[in-house]
Amino acid sequence: MSTTFLFGYIVFMLVTFLAVNLIARRARQPRVAGAGGPALDETLIEAEAVGAIPAAPAPQAQATISTENISIPKVITVLLIGMFIAILNQTLINVALPVLINDFNVTTSTAQWLTTGFMLVNGILIPISAFLMRSYTFRRLFLVSMTLFFFGSVICSMAMNFPVMMIGRVVQAAGAGVLMPLGTNVFMTLFPPHKRGAAMGMLGIAMILAPAIGPTITGYVIQNYDWHVMFYAMAFFGLLTLLLGFAWFKLIQPLSKPKFDALGVVFSTIGFGSLLYGFSEAGNDGWDSPVVISTIVIGLLGIAAFALRELAMDDPMLNIRVLKVPEFSFTLFINVIVTMALFGGMLLLPIYLQSIRGFSPVDSGLLLLPGSLIMGITGPFAGRLFDRFGIRPLAIFGLTLMTYGTWELTQLDLNTSYYSIMGIYMLRSFGMAFIMMPIMTAGMNALPMKMIPHGNATQNTLRQVAGSIGTAILVTVMTRQTTAHLADDANQFTTLDPTLSQHLGELGQQLGSPQAASVSWLTQLTKQATISGITDAFWVATVLSALALVLSFFLHGKKEPNLD
Repeated sequence: MSTTFLFGYIVFMLVTFLAVNLIARRARQPRVAGAGGPALDETLIEAEAVGAIPAAPAPQAQATISTENISIPKVITVLLIGMFIAILNQTLINVALPVLINDFNVTTSTAQWLTTGFMLVNGILIPISAFLMRSYTFRRLFLVSMTLFFFGSVICSMAMNFPVMMIGRVVQAAGAGVLMPLGTNVFMTLFPPHKRGAAMGMLGIAMILAPAIGPTITGYVIQNYDWHVMFYAMAFFGLLTLLLGFAWFKLIQPLSKPKFDALGVVFSTIGFGSLLYGFSEAGNDGWDSPVVISTIVIGLLGIAAFALRELAMDDPMLNIRVLKVPEFSFTLFINVIVTMALFGGMLLLPIYLQSIRGFSPVDSGLLLLPGSLIMGITGPFAGRLFDRFGIRPLAIFGLTLMTYGTWELTQLDLNTSYYSIMGIYMLRSFGMAFIMMPIMTAGMNALPMKMIPHGNATQNTLRQVAGSIGTAILVTVMTRQTTAHLADDANQFTTLDPTLSQHLGELGQQLGSPQAASVSWLTQLTKQATISGITDAFWVATVLSALALVLSFFLHGKKEPNLD
C-alpha cells in the first residue's frame, strides 16, 4: 500500500501543478484596445520600472504597468511550488522526531526545539513582513527566501548531530517565514478584487494540502529509507524552485523605503517569540509551569510595547490601525477562533489514531489524506462562490459542516471504524474549504490597497498565535481530563470487587499469568481514559466552531471591495 501511495502522490503532484497552470492561464486579464495599442485593463500588479509608473495613477489600479515581459501563470506556478514545499517542510519533522531522538541521542524536550525553533522564527519574521514588502521587491524577497530554504535543507541533509540540524532548521525557517506573507501579498496584487476569491482558492492548494500530505510522506520515508532522504528531497525541490524563480519570477513593486525601526523589531521579537514559546510549552509542562507563566507575561508585555511603539510612529513598521476597519477585525476574529479549533484538532486525531488505535504513521496519514484532497480541490471552487455571493453564505455553510464534523469526533471510542473516521474527517474538511481562504480574502478586501501588506502581516501573525493557543488549550484539556478519567475509572474498581476479580482471573488463565492480566487491564483502562480525554478536548473544539458559526450570521453579504 505504501508504494502505491507514493506513486499516486507523485502523479497527484504533477496533476496539481498542471491544473494550477491551467487555472492561472484562464485567469489572465483580458487585453483591451486603446490609443497606442493593447494594454491590460484590470491588472493590479504593483511594479516599478524606469518611466513605467504614471504620475497620477487611476484609482482602481494604482501603479499599474504593462506586463508584456511577465508571465502571470509562470509567476503563480513558481510561487505555489515554493510555498508548497516550504509548508510541507514544516510538517515533515513531527513524524521523524522519534528517529532523530535516537540518532542524535537527545531528550524529547531537546528534540522538540526542531519544531519550536522553526515556529518561533516564523513568528518573529511575519510581523515585520510588511516592512520587508516596502523595502525590497517581490522578486528579491522570493529569491532570498528560496536561497535560505535551499541552504537550510542542505545543512539538515548533512546533519550528523543535533546542533547542526538545529542550525539547518533555523535557516529553513528564515526562508519559509517570508514566503507565506509574500504569497498572499502577490496574489492580492496580481488579481483585481472581484477575482481574488478564486485566486486565493488556488493559494489554498499549497496552504491546505502540504501540511496534510507531509506526515504521510515522512512516515513512508522513515519506514523504508533513512531520514536524510527527506531533506535531500527538500534541497532538490528548493534548488529547482530557485532556478525557476530566477527565470520566471520577475515581479517588482514600487518601494517606499521606510526607516528601519530597530526598537520595534526588538519588541516584536520578544513579544511574539515569547508568547508563541509560552503557549507551545503550556501543552507539555502545564499552565502552572513557571517557564510558561513567565514567557507568556513577557510576551504580552513585549506585544504591548510593540503596539504602543507602532501607534506612536508616523510611518510604522506594522500599521496595526488596520484593526480599526470593522469588517477586517470581525473576519479576523472569526478566523482566529476557527484556527484555534482547527490546529488543536489536527494534533488530537493523529494521537488517537497512532497512540490508541495502533495505526502506523502512513496508515493514519492515508486516513486523513482524502479530507485534505477535498479541501484542496474545493478551495478554488469555494473562491469562485465567494466572488459571486460574498462571505456570509459560505461561512454559514462551511462552519455548519465543520461544527457537525467536529462534534462527530467527540463520539470516538475503541471500536470506531477506520472508514467512519475517514468519512467524518472528509465532511469536516469539506466544510473548512468554504471558510478558511474565503474569510481571509473577505478581510483583506475590506482594506485599501496600500494597507494590504499590514493587514496580511497582522492576519498571519494572529493566526500563528491562535494556532499555538488552540493547541495548548486542547492538549491541556486532553491531558488533564485523561488523568481525571483514569482516576475515576480506577476508583470504580478495586481488587475486592468480585466482578473485577472474576474478570482478571479469567483473563489470567487466558494469558497464563495474573500479572499479565493486571497489566492488560490497566492498559485498556489507560486507553479508554485517553480516548475520553481526547473526546473532551474535541468538545472544546466543537464549542469554538459553534461560536464561529453564530458569529458568521453577522457577517456582511456581498459588497464592493475597497479599491482605494
